[in-house]
Amino acid sequence: MTEKPADRPTDREALLVELVDDAGRAIGTSPVALAHQAPGQLHRAFSVLLFDDAGRVLLQRRAAVKTRFPLLWANTCCGHPAPGETVVDAAAVRLDQELGLTADLVEAGVFRYQAADGDTGRAEHEWDHVVIGKADGAQPRPDPAEVADVAWVDPDVLRVRLCDDPGSYSPWLASVLQIADRSHHLVAR
Repeated sequence: MTEKPADRPTDREALLVELVDDAGRAIGTSPVALAHQAPGQLHRAFSVLLFDDAGRVLLQRRAAVKTRFPLLWANTCCGHPAPGETVVDAAAVRLDQELGLTADLVEAGVFRYQAADGDTGRAEHEWDHVVIGKADGAQPRPDPAEVADVAWVDPDVLRVRLCDDPGSYSPWLASVLQIADRSHHLVAR
C-alpha cells in the first residue's frame, strides 16, 4: 500500500513561522528550525492555557524529543501560527493535536520573550499571544511525541512552584500565567 502525503508525519521544524518586527508586525517568514537557531529570530507564537471549573490550569510536561526545553513543565500547549493564519485558529488545531481537546478559545494578551536552551543549543525569541479557554470536561489524550505528562494545578500553587523550582518550568510559563490571570474572567464559569 502506498503512503499518502497526509499519512506521513509532519516535520514541524520545516514548517514556516511568521517573522515580526519589534511592534509585532509581519515582516517575512522562516522555517521553524532556522527561527530557533541561537539567538533566535523574533517570530509569532501562541501559548494556550486551559482552566477547569475549579479554576485550575492544565499544564503539560514537554516530551523528551522536543527540540527546545524538553521535559520542562509548560502551559497547556503552544506553537506557531502559519503565516497569515489566525492565532486562535492555530491554537485550536494544536490543542487537538497535542492533547485531543477542544475548547472555545480567546486571545488574552501578548508578550515578547527571548530564552536560550543551554541543553539543546536552541533559542526562543517570540512575540507570544496568550490564548485561554475553559476545558469542557473531556480528559486529555496526550500525543506522546509532544507531551510526556499532564497535570491540573491550582494557579496559586503553580506560582509558588515557579518561584521555588524555576528550572522545572519553561521560561515563558510565568508570563503566560500572569496574562491569563488578568483575563481569566473572559472564560469564567
